[in-house]
Amino acid sequence: MATFLLILSLLLAVFSGVLCWQVIEQRKIVARMITETHQSDPLSNLEKEPDLILTLKVLNPITVAKRESRSARVLADKLPVMVRKMVYQEVMKELEEEMVERGIEVEMNIEYR
Repeated sequence: MATFLLILSLLLAVFSGVLCWQVIEQRKIVARMITETHQSDPLSNLEKEPDLILTLKVLNPITVAKRESRSARVLADKLPVMVRKMVYQEVMKELEEEMVERGIEVEMNIEYR
């Protein structure tokens, strides 16, 4: 029984040593990442102005879809997620066409939040 406890204690000591070594290595990695982040931090360069981004949210996409399309009237109640996605895609397409007509270069994306 004493031999078993001695072996168990040694195994636990080795395991604790390995865990301690891993914690030390993780701290080194975190410290290195923090210093790298501070060096390439966009806020550290205050001379550069931040980008302005315009966000658009369609407040009631299902109503818009039902008003604009016959097929959406049927699909809106059965597949509302798909209809909402289609409304956003159509709005984005129409806005992009308008911007091209006016000679304004834009980059448009749909973001899911």
